[in-house]
Amino acid sequence: MKKNAWMLGICLAVAGGTLGSITLPAQAQVSVHVRVGPPPPPRHERIPRMPPGYVWAPGYWQWHAGRYVWRPGHQMRGRPGQHWRAPHWVHGPRGWEMRQGGWDRNHGHPKNRIQGCPPGRRC
Repeated sequence: MKKNAWMLGICLAVAGGTLGSITLPAQAQVSVHVRVGPPPPPRHERIPRMPPGYVWAPGYWQWHAGRYVWRPGHQMRGRPGQHWRAPHWVHGPRGWEMRQGGWDRNHGHPKNRIQGCPPGRRC
């Protein structure tokens, strides 16, 4: 019995020390800087009909293992009052930088649905 209590105490101390030192932001933003040419143009994707409550996240080029790799679009469950911001590349002073995708609040703008959604189609 004493051995179990002793082991539990050590596990809690280690977990408390480890968890106390980890700080995670609410939404992590990871930047990738590439000092080669720009990414290729986006590929054409056929957007399937979305079931109610789902949205389309368009595909994008990701830098992986020293080259651009296409990550195809996919459907995901929508979030009321928010729209999906697709990952995209921007040219800056340190080369091409990838801005991660994520959910943004609509802020009352009815046009804000999904970046990459075709005009006239509700995504």
